[in-house]
Amino acid sequence: MTEGKKTILVIEDDPDVLSMMVRHLEHLGYSVLTATDGMEGLKKLDSEEYDLVITDIVMPYVSGVGVVTAIKAKRPHIPVIAITGFGKEPEAAAMEKKADMVLAKPVRMSVLKDYLTELLGLSEKEQES
Repeated sequence: MTEGKKTILVIEDDPDVLSMMVRHLEHLGYSVLTATDGMEGLKKLDSEEYDLVITDIVMPYVSGVGVVTAIKAKRPHIPVIAITGFGKEPEAAAMEKKADMVLAKPVRMSVLKDYLTELLGLSEKEQES
């Protein structure tokens, strides 16, 4: 991880969406690591610490709901933003598993930026107390 920068893991199986998110997050000053499916994302979570995770919900191998469940069981302090292009059913499942936020695709980057600021600010305060 880069000193002083918040590190975000983005788990997304669509290469175009992944590329766009990485470019935007790096432009905002975040250190970004990626995974192209839930299984790869969970392996990366086992080997490194992240400040926040953004995960697609509908993916092969392990769904985003599975990713949210695993993160909240092992590392509940890590904020998770779930994203979906499939409507209310996956959204409800992600919220039930305690995702901190669920956003519909296409994700508006200005909205994502606001949520990142809010969620990372909350986690910083929690770490200080």
